[in-house]
Amino acid sequence: MKKSIAGYKEIEYEVMRDHAGNALVVCNMENIDPVGIHTGDSIVTAPVQTLSDRENQMLRDASLRIIQALHIEGGCNVQLALDPHSEHYFIIEVNPRVSRSSALASKATGYPIAKIAAKIAVGLNLDEIKNPVTKTTYAEFEPALDYVVTKIPRWPFDKFKQADRHLGTQMKATGEVMAIGRNFEESLLKAVRSLEIGLPHLDDPALANVSEDELSEQLIHARDNRLFYLATALRRGYTIAEVSELTGIDEFFVDKVAHIIAIETALRQHVGDQDTLWLAKRNGFTDWEIGQLWHQSAHAIRQQRLAAGLHPVYKMVDTCAAEFASTTPYFYATYEDENESHPDGRPAVLVLGSGPSVSARGWSSITQPCIPCTPSKKPVMKPSS
Repeated sequence: MKKSIAGYKEIEYEVMRDHAGNALVVCNMENIDPVGIHTGDSIVTAPVQTLSDRENQMLRDASLRIIQALHIEGGCNVQLALDPHSEHYFIIEVNPRVSRSSALASKATGYPIAKIAAKIAVGLNLDEIKNPVTKTTYAEFEPALDYVVTKIPRWPFDKFKQADRHLGTQMKATGEVMAIGRNFEESLLKAVRSLEIGLPHLDDPALANVSEDELSEQLIHARDNRLFYLATALRRGYTIAEVSELTGIDEFFVDKVAHIIAIETALRQHVGDQDTLWLAKRNGFTDWEIGQLWHQSAHAIRQQRLAAGLHPVYKMVDTCAAEFASTTPYFYATYEDENESHPDGRPAVLVLGSGPSVSARGWSSITQPCIPCTPSKKPVMKPSS
């Protein structure tokens, strides 16, 4: 008997196992879009946001049992569908390799999945491999996250304007962005800005006059820009429950977008208020967007912010939520009180990436040792042949 699981929650677990049977969950991820949209075309957050502890442990245990039963040595991605109205779940697929999701999980946690998998492949076990980030804990130590990661796919519809923009089980994205924040709102807005689609905030002016019929249609039948239609609907007075019903997206995520809309309203009503400015910055608003709402320039907002002592700090991605000292962490910017980055005075290096959408004739990767960025000598980038 066939059964449709469309509309279920799609959850992923990135797991590792060695030859001795030691296994751990590196990262769990939740697709904001429900089952029915390819995970490569879905907005994804890590760690999971809407599962109860019981549901999380149930799916976690299932993922570990799967990798043990298949005797996989190395990394493995397990995708599961969870009925949002019960504890019934189904296995969508198992990828016994380092996949695209593995790259997201690795960057999201700071845990070097490919490096650890390579060491397992040559015979080492997890309890023998030092974590290269902390250099004090072992690879068997499960990563802990004290932040929220959001991934948004990048589609090529700006280049292929006649292509069908509807999303389904066939992946259409050609790239993706990942952002880190202290809360979901911050990471979501950071990711939106990273898409390089000319929209610095969760607001598309092209949708200002969209009809109600088209708005409902775009919420029901997902396209690449449904997130912006979702925000437009909330601005027009749709309730969280109505938007969740139309999209199949959990009310938790819709409520987070509604919180962003509420902060926009608060900024309009409290022009120049420092507490509202602080609230906006902690939830991922740019100086430019605040300036739009206050009818001021981004430079003017920045000057007010600096005068009020509101400036970004840097937090570590160290696999252990700062429980242990780390020697090679990386950092993300956010607005809080404590700064975890302490410059040591060594020359800095600036690495320029290819952006969120990789093309066949993009800029070539840096394959030679990086050149310190000093005023007298700058790195040179050449187009790929």
